[in-house]
Amino acid sequence: MDETLGTALHRWRDRLSPADVGLTSRPGRRAVGLRREELAELAGLSVDYVVRLEQGRAKSPSAQVVASLTRALQLQSMERDHAYRLAGLLPPQEGTISTHIPAGVQRMLARLGEFPVGVFSVDWNLLTWTPGWAVLMGDPSASAHNERNLARAVFATGSSGLTSWPVLQDGDALKPALVADLRTALVNYPRDRGLSSLVEELRSASAEFARRWDEGSVGPHVSARKTVVHPQVGEVVCDCDVLTVPGCDIRLVVYTVAAGSADAEKLEFLRVTNGVRADGPTPPGLGLFSTP
Repeated sequence: MDETLGTALHRWRDRLSPADVGLTSRPGRRAVGLRREELAELAGLSVDYVVRLEQGRAKSPSAQVVASLTRALQLQSMERDHAYRLAGLLPPQEGTISTHIPAGVQRMLARLGEFPVGVFSVDWNLLTWTPGWAVLMGDPSASAHNERNLARAVFATGSSGLTSWPVLQDGDALKPALVADLRTALVNYPRDRGLSSLVEELRSASAEFARRWDEGSVGPHVSARKTVVHPQVGEVVCDCDVLTVPGCDIRLVVYTVAAGSADAEKLEFLRVTNGVRADGPTPPGLGLFSTP
């Protein structure tokens, strides 16, 4: 029998365990691998749509849907490309930005769910986030796709970042670093229409971005002290670090607080009240691998 996207999804789903994706395995569980409901939640899709995909009744998933499924299923690059072809789509082409997150990074995130970590593509679109990120910064799943771009949030909308509440930043290292990143990305990914459109949009929408771009603004990412003004606990002072992953162009933005500090107590309170445990796998329902 010829393989279809549905049969491939079922096969890939069967090989993952709940622990692989940060879910708690309940006693008496009989299902092999992930349930359809779990895959749907991880990919940000409806259960009915996943069922129709696997049964072959949904014939034309979008590239965005396929990207979400391949991330949720922790596929390797060749498997990801195979999924695109089975869906009748061209895999991401050379010279365009990849949103693929390596399986090793996804397994790491599943075990770091209590830490606020956001994963961004090279053009600073938020791809996925941990439950800890949603607890501290606000759940991004309610935002539209174009509202999840950090450069757009910082320059075009006047926001302090991809948050539901204010973030007070010390210093001015972020803006030149974002401009430098986009300038480098435009050289590395000349065929990516989304990236070129983003740059043109920001040049038109933000006089500051246009000025920094025309001046050739550059700057490395450095550790920064930021204060999140959370509606439940007030100010939470965090250290923000931007980490890169060798071999791929994704960035991990990680927020941490000093152990034993009042800020650590506030963050722990938010974790507990939102059901994010620091002593075991993160529970479902907090958008660990939400759709972009």
